[in-house]
Amino acid sequence: MRAHTAGAAVALAAAVLSGPARAGEREVLFTDATRSAGLAFEHWNGMSGQLYYPEVVGAGAALFDYDNDGDLDLYLVQGNLLGNDGDRNSATTPWTGDWPPRDRLYRNDLELSDDRATVRFIDVTEESGIAATGYGMGVVAADLDNDGWVDLYVLNLGANQLWHNEGDGTFSDRTEASGTGDPRWSVAAAAADYDGDLDLDLFIVNYLNFSLATHKTCLTERGEVDYCLPSAYQPAPDGLLVNDGSGGFENATITGGLTAVRPGNGLGILAADLDGDRRLDFYVANDLMPNHLWLNGGNGQLVEEGLISGAALNADGEAEASMGVAAGDYDGDGDLDLFLTHFHRETNTLYRNDSQPGAVQFRDRTNATGLGRPSWDATSFGTAFVDLDNDGWLDLAAVNGAVTFAAGRPRTEDDPFPLDQPNQAFLNVAGGGVGRRFEPAPTGRLDGETPFVSRGLAAGDVDNDGDTDLVITNNNGPARLLLNRADTDAGWLGVAPLLDASRGHRPASGVTVRVHRTGAPPLVRLAGGGGSYASWGDPRIAIPSGGPRIDRVEVQWTDGTIEEWPAPPPRAYTPLVRGTGERRDEREDEAP
Repeated sequence: MRAHTAGAAVALAAAVLSGPARAGEREVLFTDATRSAGLAFEHWNGMSGQLYYPEVVGAGAALFDYDNDGDLDLYLVQGNLLGNDGDRNSATTPWTGDWPPRDRLYRNDLELSDDRATVRFIDVTEESGIAATGYGMGVVAADLDNDGWVDLYVLNLGANQLWHNEGDGTFSDRTEASGTGDPRWSVAAAAADYDGDLDLDLFIVNYLNFSLATHKTCLTERGEVDYCLPSAYQPAPDGLLVNDGSGGFENATITGGLTAVRPGNGLGILAADLDGDRRLDFYVANDLMPNHLWLNGGNGQLVEEGLISGAALNADGEAEASMGVAAGDYDGDGDLDLFLTHFHRETNTLYRNDSQPGAVQFRDRTNATGLGRPSWDATSFGTAFVDLDNDGWLDLAAVNGAVTFAAGRPRTEDDPFPLDQPNQAFLNVAGGGVGRRFEPAPTGRLDGETPFVSRGLAAGDVDNDGDTDLVITNNNGPARLLLNRADTDAGWLGVAPLLDASRGHRPASGVTVRVHRTGAPPLVRLAGGGGSYASWGDPRIAIPSGGPRIDRVEVQWTDGTIEEWPAPPPRAYTPLVRGTGERRDEREDEAP
């Protein structure tokens, strides 16, 4: 059996995960800091030879500041045992920790010395009071009751859970009181302001109608038993919950318009203003079904326009097996484009946003930007638009792992879970007169010598040094922390869009940030809003300042208002609190 253990994963703890670049190439440098940071988490899928479908689907992670000390803490979602009457000894890979397995919370005690930061993750699960022991899938980290402390919403196979942050280092289970215990198979959710009242609602993405009683045995074309594909089950409807402002939620699935279309096999979601009307829209990645683009009409109604806009199918008119999703302005034209991760023998897909006022339009630019061929053999999940090399252009990261033995390697007694695949990084480069292109990073990988069955990707500045670090979760394998060692000597500045709360401030979600520069187009970034796969990333934005001079920073809030601030000071994350900037203009009610 391949040694898929935490020890093997961190053997390269001091190694750079990118080889030397050739002349003229830019390097993407990551240090595997899993061991040195004290991160010792092993995901367990509880597989026992029955090939239950959920075994290959989880799980994700969240980077968030639960104790309001200015650095990113970490929440990791755990699996459990399925079937076999709860006999943990029946599992193919034994569980060696305390029973039952549970999600883990790690506090980041960031140490600063001689201008260098050292990440120290401390497992505070027990003292936090979090007892999440379900079969976990994904997680959202957001302040759901407007009290200034970030809460956790955990997505499960079975009832979801809301863990309320009490502000003293502990959490309490508010699931029943809040009305958020969706009992279906949920994988992801977006905490975002759907109705423009500045509190965070929940758009929950549900996958399939699966239970142990409906488990099916699926065969490959060669008659070999394998994990099923989603077509073996019926899709589970998504859900929309509206926040009452104090942490209670009302079900708006019907009134919000979600039941107007056939449900999809939902796996990924993000919230962003995708059509330029200053209202939050939602994009849902569906597995083997057309993706959904829910445009916000501002009247409480979401209208699905994926097919009309060109964002539901690929350039060949085919629905793909969408898992992860990311939004970012890869081409620098001022709007948010979309990137989708897919099954092997499909490409990942890049949709360029060519929308005009009153006309939403996305175009498949996958092959034109060089992203098609490198993704053909991979099954990709978590993804993010991130500036990996600090040149001001958004690059791409995608983490991979098969879901069937037919797409991996043959299963053997010594290797019962041979689904590992190398992860990938793509650099955004000039396209020689034909726009921007993506090229594999010098090694093209994010996993050193040992690939795993990767699922979640949470991106954020874990060490507060101005570049983007990565947390990668692996199914039935270790979580890994990759610290970015890109050159930030030329300078950087950071912003944290915040809203008022009953106690202090709270991170915004789904807001658009524009960084205006002298003699250059503005840099556009999405702060919060979800995305990736079953994961939640840093709500702050870091921008390199070594290029054109930065003049001002503009934030488009989810109620449609826009404020701007002078360029913030360098090498720090500056809070931009709604109501403290200069109001740029008033909301245009007739906006499309």
